[in-house]
Amino acid sequence: MPWLRNLARGVLGGFLIFAGTAHLTFARDEFDAQVPGWVPLDTGFVVVASGVVEIVLGVALLALYRHKVLMGWIVAAFFVAVFPGNIAQYVDHRDAFGLDTDTGRLIRLFFQPLLIAWALWCTGAWAALRRRRTRDDRAVV
Repeated sequence: MPWLRNLARGVLGGFLIFAGTAHLTFARDEFDAQVPGWVPLDTGFVVVASGVVEIVLGVALLALYRHKVLMGWIVAAFFVAVFPGNIAQYVDHRDAFGLDTDTGRLIRLFFQPLLIAWALWCTGAWAALRRRRTRDDRAVV
């Protein structure tokens, strides 16, 4: 069902653009809570820079159809890269985005792997990897 993957890719691209815009505007304080204390950069800079990256990734997911598999891997890597911020929010007991309990912050941690899987599925990155492995396995035999 390619139409479903394309729809999911469009929704993910829109989500990234929205989240990136939120970084730059109305939710800056909320995103500040997710920057781990050990990051050696100014928190405000990290929030703005990650917001710009999210906007660029969202636009790229929507516009670079011919490179969607590569974009899937890049977006998945971005979600992996920002995961320590979610962990820091949980470990440091920082309230943000309505997550004002440890249980809420813990539950949120389980959504990051889903975002990673979403990026890999909707761009066909997983399918491309499976096809390549199958092709490589056949070549060895």
